[in-house]
Amino acid sequence: MRRLLLLALAKPLKKLFKTYVSEPYEDYAWTLAKPFKKMFMAHVSERSEDYTWTQTHSFFVLMGGFMLYVDGEPYLTLRYNDILELLRKDCIDFPILTANQIYDRSKGNAISKGLVMLQVAWFVMQLTTRAIRRLEFTQLEVGTLAFAVLNFLTYAVWWDKPLNVQCPHPVYWKSTESRPEDYIDLSDRDKTASLGIFSPVLGPIIELIGLFDVPTSLILRVPTFDGSIKLGHSDKMVIQLAALSMATIFGGIHCLAWPFAFVTHQERLLWRICALCITGTPWLFFFATFTFDSAGAAVLIFLYFSIGLVSIILYVTARAILLALMFTTLRHLPLGAYRAVDWVTLVPHL
Repeated sequence: MRRLLLLALAKPLKKLFKTYVSEPYEDYAWTLAKPFKKMFMAHVSERSEDYTWTQTHSFFVLMGGFMLYVDGEPYLTLRYNDILELLRKDCIDFPILTANQIYDRSKGNAISKGLVMLQVAWFVMQLTTRAIRRLEFTQLEVGTLAFAVLNFLTYAVWWDKPLNVQCPHPVYWKSTESRPEDYIDLSDRDKTASLGIFSPVLGPIIELIGLFDVPTSLILRVPTFDGSIKLGHSDKMVIQLAALSMATIFGGIHCLAWPFAFVTHQERLLWRICALCITGTPWLFFFATFTFDSAGAAVLIFLYFSIGLVSIILYVTARAILLALMFTTLRHLPLGAYRAVDWVTLVPHL
């Protein structure tokens, strides 16, 4: 029964995922899995289905799930390229870990993820029904809908990702004639970007965007925003366009409240301006990145950072104002907002 449930959930999720991500870049985790899977098959028989290298293993590597032990002590959290290099040099044995063992360490499963997605789908279905029946809904529901769409897509893409794994899998150093630093560059570990008090957050984000190299990787753990993975130009473009599309969708959903009733004219005007800001500023930032990223002139670099800084300030401010308006508009709602769709009362609530 459990297997049938998982198969039933996997098919629509895979179809949904392929709709939002192009074929060549269907999943970076799958791309990462190819060299590992080839090496893995050299150590384990292909007939052993339990030991196949999966997308879950790739997520586990990116999460910092493999810890290198030297002389019985934790020495280094291995990146994906570190594992490949040490395997080629025969300094470590291939980590034998099944997908089920990784899932056993995860704090989430198909049931918990499925219930969350079912709740999100239930909420979206109610709002869709209210729109068809021409019943009014509140600005708070519009904001919740925007987060629900992002939440649904995140769960679909991260369906095979382990959740909140606390203990890494040990990988033991077996070479007696060399040390890990002979093959792994540790110069950028345990260093943070020189951005003052904003280094823990802004440093990794800047590195992920690909502006310039900012060391954020740590020795014994992976940062929350890990920018250590080096991507090609085409991969960066795909990620930036995907982020731009999601930000546009998120802001566009807030624009659905454009004709809504507000308590005052000032609140209506403020909502419309802020909704346009969070929809348009990602495009402004992307334009600046695409236009001035490779520019060498000091004036253009200054213009690039100025546009980026203004975009970030506008976006954060607009998001904060919209969040405040979602709650302040609840003080005086139209009568239609209190009406419920008839058939909803006949369906058990989650």
